[in-house]
Amino acid sequence: MPPTIREIGKAFSISSTNGVRYYLTMLEKAGYLKHRGGVSRGCSLLSPMPSPGIPLIGRVAAGQPILAEESVEDRLDVGRVFGDSSDLFALRVRGDSMVDAGILEGDVVIVRQRDQAKSGSIVVALIGDEATVKYYRPRAGRIELVPANEKYEPIQVTEGQDFRILGVVTGVLRTVGS
Repeated sequence: MPPTIREIGKAFSISSTNGVRYYLTMLEKAGYLKHRGGVSRGCSLLSPMPSPGIPLIGRVAAGQPILAEESVEDRLDVGRVFGDSSDLFALRVRGDSMVDAGILEGDVVIVRQRDQAKSGSIVVALIGDEATVKYYRPRAGRIELVPANEKYEPIQVTEGQDFRILGVVTGVLRTVGS
């Protein structure tokens, strides 16, 4: 049976019954439910609530064409793709120093906040007050931040320089076309 206004408030930590009514009105206006006033358990769903994420509806070949079959296999939820999102942040890329790593200008890198990284990881690093995304390569007495574009030289960070790792890149999001 449907919940009461007070049960809804308790479940969503809304202390005011007027607050619950406000949200019920908004859901009703959006076409998701019908709420009959004056009835204790007067809510009923009109259409399913949308699932979070983007529908994953099949496969597409990047080589030889394959049979196109459309069926919702799953929903692509960014939080689920990258795991625990409590320590994730995103940055928009400016520049082309990482193109050979598949990171292009305008892409969004998903970064897991860390202050250390393994050699060879792609990191977001802070040198002084400037941030950059590069391969991390510690060397004896210095750190190299290596680009993935032959047009650029590695950045040499020596002892005593103001340097820190902000995080390790775990993914790249890109939009194409208009």
